[in-house]
This record gives sequence, structure tokens and C-alpha cells, in this order.
Amino acid sequence: MLAALAALVLLAGCATVPAESAPTAIDDNRLGQVSPDVPQPAKDLDPLSVVRDFVHASAQSVAQNEAARLYLDDAARASWNPTRTITIIEDIFGTNQATGPEQSADPNERVVYLRGFHVGRLDPDGAFIASKDPYEMPMRVRKQADGQWRIVDPPNNIVVAESDFNANFVRVPLYFFVPESNALVPDLRYVQAKPQAGLPGRVVALLLRGPSDGLNGAVRNPLGGSAALDTNVAPAADGAVEVPLTGVGGLSENDRRLIAAQVVKSLQPVVSSRIRLRSDGSPLVPAQLDWRPSDLPSYDAPSAPSSELPGLVTVDGRIRSLGNGAPVPGPAGTGAYDVVSAAQSIDGKRLAVVERTEGGMRLRVGDYGRDAPVVDPSAGTFTRPSWRPALSTTGTSGELWTVADGTKVVRVQPNPEGRWLPQAVNANEIVALGPITALRLSRDGARVALIAGEQLVVASVVREADSVTLRFPRILQGGDLSGVLDVDWASQDTLVAATNSATPVVRVPIDGLRMDKFNSSNLTPPVRAITAAPSRSIVVADAGGMWTASDVGEVWRPHQHTQGPGAEPFYPG
Repeated sequence: MLAALAALVLLAGCATVPAESAPTAIDDNRLGQVSPDVPQPAKDLDPLSVVRDFVHASAQSVAQNEAARLYLDDAARASWNPTRTITIIEDIFGTNQATGPEQSADPNERVVYLRGFHVGRLDPDGAFIASKDPYEMPMRVRKQADGQWRIVDPPNNIVVAESDFNANFVRVPLYFFVPESNALVPDLRYVQAKPQAGLPGRVVALLLRGPSDGLNGAVRNPLGGSAALDTNVAPAADGAVEVPLTGVGGLSENDRRLIAAQVVKSLQPVVSSRIRLRSDGSPLVPAQLDWRPSDLPSYDAPSAPSSELPGLVTVDGRIRSLGNGAPVPGPAGTGAYDVVSAAQSIDGKRLAVVERTEGGMRLRVGDYGRDAPVVDPSAGTFTRPSWRPALSTTGTSGELWTVADGTKVVRVQPNPEGRWLPQAVNANEIVALGPITALRLSRDGARVALIAGEQLVVASVVREADSVTLRFPRILQGGDLSGVLDVDWASQDTLVAATNSATPVVRVPIDGLRMDKFNSSNLTPPVRAITAAPSRSIVVADAGGMWTASDVGEVWRPHQHTQGPGAEPFYPG
């Protein structure tokens, strides 16, 4: 009798379909479980649970999304051909039954709404595009002959929750080159983590397709459009990973070496063994068949300031050293200029100064430690200047960027006589977002970070014969990150920003997928200025002085040469 009663209770529970389910966070225990046997759905799921579990299973993209297809009826399972774009939503999402005329009158068919908020999307090229819009998708669920509910009209795009995405995809920077230079530029992509054996092949396949849309026109690709794989990327008998290329036979040895750098650097996060590079069966570079990252020459020297340059700080109208607190040589350090902000070139040889005047501000550019001639015209305001790196390790920075009056992005270059002249940069897409209050060129020169309308924005720098344009602007962490006051590049693919919010300092990758919050201990908001550079501690300035930290979670320590409430620190660049 007890067994019969238990069965009756179970049947009664299964017969009642809930009207909605409360939003719940993902259970961490289910993440990353990509089984080669593809587990079957649990029995007797209600329509809401079918849709929810379908979303979780969709992150397992192996075997033609077989795990997700198990939640579809037979017809949909056979016909479903989702696009290669993946929609990523927040971990907390809801499933709700439709009401009124939207709901089916057939008791064996239910319309379920999947509701949440976008995190962004993964484009077919593996690039993440951030978005914070609401997400809503209706799905029709029908009871099958065996009593199980299954989806009959799945969405055109794969839809996954953020934590499931993070557990099943791996971030890999692909590498291309700065135009007119051999400096490498990272292009962040995401590839399926499983099966692990095919991971190197998936990375190389993306690399051969070229830069993402966001960097198109901003970088140089020695692989060009003719390179392809001759056979699959696979491990050799001696443990090396073979990358058999074809279509590059007519390239110079210099271009072949650049291709070797592209492939080896791009595979570095997923391959620990030697990489064997072939071109139509022969070594890609005649003198070397196998490669490790340590075999590559440095391709980023122009984009990283020397350890001998400690950085500078503007305070009380003068510029001082961050290393010892002493005034810099020349008029900028003696008080001859009323310095508002400044920038030292990456090589340390040049200095740009924004000077306060009776009518507003003006820009000066010259050699470090010497008088800096005025650059016409003046303006009401200029943002802190930012230097483009030199085109070679032995060259000198020859281009400076700033924003005049919040709307005019200008770059300043010397003419043959040595006079610095401004040229307009096409930044129409950025200006439409709001007044520009900060601009920082990346230290490879391929991107620019800006604050427009108090939002953090990244755009690519596209250079043509007679013009420069900022293209593909992307707002990072829109909706979650506002009140941004200053920004700098911690590395080629990571920004740090100061805000006037309760979280005064944050770190954001250039694709905006996540945001890491720094410890706020010891800081007195607002944090007005911030500076960072590769292999350097982050330095911020708040109402009390300057503070330094190396990573998220560290307590901010007083800078050894704190200069008071008006200080604005800056590293070369």
C-alpha cells in the first residue's frame, strides 16, 4: 500500500505543469561535464525544466550539439541547423509559461519563454561582442508519445549561460602585426575546449581565417588569404605538433619567419610541446623545422617601456619622477610651464605637455628635458596626450594623440622641418557616444581606449594612405561600468580604469567579457587618475595622494613618492 500511495503522489506531481520557474543561478557542479557518451535528459521533466536544461546542454558544442538535440523532438532534432553565432546570457535566467492568446490551447503543447539578460555573443570568427540588452525567446514544447516533453521549435542561434560558456570554451589570443612594424597585436578569440586533441587545429583554423572584424584594416597578416592547411594539425610520433601549411611557398624568408611567430604565439596557450612548421612538406623556414616560443625574436619591444624609465607624475603644475620624486630637467620641471597633464614617449626621448593659459589650454611637444615648442591651435581643453610607439626598436616615437574640446581627436606629427603639426582623426562613431574625456593609444598602436560619455570604449585604428579612422567602437561592460574617469593599458589586451563609483578601480579585457574589481581598501573616492604598463605596478591618484597595487585583491599601498591630492601619474606611452 505504501508503494502504491507513493506512486500516486509521484503521478500527481508530474501531471501538474508549473506556470513559471524562479530565476536560479547555475549549479557549479554541473559545469564542464562534457561526456563522450552524451547523457540523456532526466525523465519526466516539465516544459520549463526542458528549456532550462536545453540551455545548459547547448554549451557542449561537440558532436553537432548532440547534447542539446536530445531535448528536441524527432523532427526538430533532424532539421535543427543553428547558425555559428552563439548568444551568451547571464547565469541567472528564468523560464516562464506564456499566458493569454500566446499559449497553446492544446494541453499537450506549451509555449515557454526563456528570459534573461545578454552578456554578449560569440561571432562565427570566435570573437566575443559584449551586450547588456534584455533577452527573450519563446519556445514551443510538446509532449511526446512516450510522455516526455520536447522542444519543437529551437532558436536559430545557440543560447548558453555565461558559466557554461566559460567551462566549455577557452580564450586564445591570435596574433597579427602592426602595419609598418613587426610588433605583434593580440586578437582575442574563443574556441571549444573539447575534444582537447583537436584544440590546436581549431586555433590554427581561426588564425588562417585572418583577423576578426574588429581588427580588420588595423593589422597586417603575413598569412594573407592564400595560406591553408595541407592536412590536419596533429601530434607527430616524437611529440611535436605538426602544422602542415600550404599556399605560402612564394613568400620571402622574412614573411615565413613572421608566420612562424604568428602560429607559435597563437598556439602557446594550448600547446606545451614543440611546434613543427612545414610548407608543402618542407620546413616553413629552411633553417629551422621545430619551434618553441623561446626561439622567436622579440616582437613587442617597441610597445613596452624600458625598465630604466620609472614613469612621471604631474603635480602643482610641474612634472616629477615617479622613481625618486625629483623634478624632471627642463622647463616642465622648473615651473616655467603651468602643466595640466603630460605624456612621455615609450622610448623616453620626447615629452608632450598640456599647458594651462589665460584663454584655455595649449599643447607643447619637444625633446625630453628641453624647451617644447607650442603646437597650434589652442583649445578650451585637451585630454592627457598619448604617444604612438616607434615603428622599430631603434626608432623614435613620432606621433602624438589627444582630444580637443571633447570632440576633436587629433594626432600630431613633425613635418620635415621638425615642426609638430596636428591632423584630424575621423572619430565620428566615438563622438556620437558622448564627450571624450580621456584617450589612450595601445602601446602597439593598433587600438585606442577612450572614455566617451563616461563609458569605457575600445576602437581599432585604421590607417589609410591619407587618413586615420577609429572604427568598430565597442562599449565595455555597458550598464555595469559607468562614471569612468580615467583609463590605461595594463597590457596589450587588458585595460584598467578609474571610476567615481563604489568600485573605484576595475580591470577589463578588451573584449569586455568580464570585469574584475580591485580592492578598495585605503582609497578615498573618487580615484581621478590611473596609470599602468606591462610588468609594472598600477598607480592611482585619489583625494589623498598616490597608491600602488600589482593585482586584484591586493590592498593599496602608499606610493613611495606620493605627491598630494592633485597628482596625476603616468608611465611612458
